[in-house]
Amino acid sequence: METKWLEDFISLAETRSFSRSAQLRHVTQPAFSRRIQALEAWAGTDLVDRSSYPTRLTPAGQTLYAQALEMLQGLQATRAMLRGQVGGGSGMVEFAVPHTLAFTFFPAWLSELRESFGPVRSRLIALNVHDAVLRLMEGSCDLLLAYHHDAHPIQLDAERYEMVVLGHETLAPFVAPTADGNPRWSLPGQAAAPVPYLGYASGAYLGRMVEHLLRQAARPVHLDRVYETDMAEGLKAMALEGHGLAFLPRSAVTQELAERELVSAGADLSVDLQVRLYRARTAVKTAESGAAQALWHFLKGRHGDTEPQTGTHGS
Repeated sequence: METKWLEDFISLAETRSFSRSAQLRHVTQPAFSRRIQALEAWAGTDLVDRSSYPTRLTPAGQTLYAQALEMLQGLQATRAMLRGQVGGGSGMVEFAVPHTLAFTFFPAWLSELRESFGPVRSRLIALNVHDAVLRLMEGSCDLLLAYHHDAHPIQLDAERYEMVVLGHETLAPFVAPTADGNPRWSLPGQAAAPVPYLGYASGAYLGRMVEHLLRQAARPVHLDRVYETDMAEGLKAMALEGHGLAFLPRSAVTQELAERELVSAGADLSVDLQVRLYRARTAVKTAESGAAQALWHFLKGRHGDTEPQTGTHGS
């Protein structure tokens, strides 16, 4: 039996929907159903009454639900205590951070935080968005830093997670300039001569945001995808070499814009994103480090206590 089966089962008990829980657990619905069936095979009995909608638990399922909550909370508390022992009581705060934010927002934010809050011992775990969210859900980090947009919100249950908005970011198109300082290419481009496009790899969160932006554009945008990667820093390097146009967070190109190494390729094609910090509400009931608790309460008092919005997960 795997602990993720119990997490799946708890989600199903609370949402009463296989499709909804599959979204929350970041798996396909068939894969989610197979995991519930595997748990039932382990238990030796039906846990879910599939004859009704919304989905209901059987009496055995109700019993397991109560026990599963206690077991997982106990496991999370044990893990937190072990992590504290490994850290030697150093008060280290662990952040799960998508790669782009790790390079752009996090360093400057941490510098400002040390001035307003005081010294912070931090460990940054750089991941893709999907894996960063899983880190928080599995209790493998103290805090999750992530982008948010209503079109592609990260799906976290407001009853289990809380968040604060730390700031905002603009995602916009940039290119290397010509010798006279003008954009080498500009949007929307032409059907007969599409703009060489440096895009995010499939599944990248910022790639989903670019797709949303292009769908909402007032005019058709003509792009020829010539390169892709899942990291904004990789796209920036290619754009600086003149290989094409890239949609980049403005904070990632502040210096390059000031030095005219990159220029805007279409100011009307941009999207604003929130930068959010998330924490599991149950963390205070386990052995979360005192440093993480103190930092969270400072940020909550500074930015306000806000619940995550629900919607379709974007990674």
